[in-house]
Amino acid sequence: MPDESRHILSSFEADLSRLRDMIAAMGGLVETELADAVTALLSHDTALAARVVEVDARVDAEEHAIEQFAIRLLALRQPVANDLRQVVAALKVTTDLERVGDYAANVAKRTMVLNDGTTAYPLASLAQMSRLVQENLKSTMDAVGEADPAKALGVWRADQMIDDLYTTIFRELITYMMEDPRNISACTHLLFIAKNLERIGDHATNIAELTYYAATGETLPDTRPKGDLSAFYTRPVST
Repeated sequence: MPDESRHILSSFEADLSRLRDMIAAMGGLVETELADAVTALLSHDTALAARVVEVDARVDAEEHAIEQFAIRLLALRQPVANDLRQVVAALKVTTDLERVGDYAANVAKRTMVLNDGTTAYPLASLAQMSRLVQENLKSTMDAVGEADPAKALGVWRADQMIDDLYTTIFRELITYMMEDPRNISACTHLLFIAKNLERIGDHATNIAELTYYAATGETLPDTRPKGDLSAFYTRPVST
């Protein structure tokens, strides 16, 4: 291989490595944001919730920086095949991570409102759901960092557990509101929090699908595991 071609290849590999490092840094920031949002919710920590909201601006800035770097790579390097898949997947992954940050901030905002009042609904189910979501997000970022399609597939399959738990929480909260109208306000905020966590799980699954594609060149089936039946329970059952 001529020295010039070897230099170009080495330089491009360095750019790809930097892109992966930037995504890893953004992923770590988002993981921390979500963990702090969950801690604020479960410990009724308004000050921590407020800090989570402030951190979201940093996540947005990270997304912008990665987007600009990836676009520059596409324009200057004109990658093909596997290299092109990596760069395109990176652009999409950062979009999903930014949305995860938004949902974590939403959880924090709802937490601050909840802390101004009281709720009779126990948070054990939400704590369990939060743990599953955080585990899936961590596994997803591990899969991204290692370009591991097997780990990505594991996240894709695990999404149904989160959706099933969300459906259970949804039904419980509706029951609490029906039994006592005084629970409506607090339970409505908890419904939004549960939905935000469910959507974070979906975005973690999206990232897993992108990682699988970038590593293998193959797409996972369109019908990924889903278990969210909450919409069904809001409709009257015909007889």
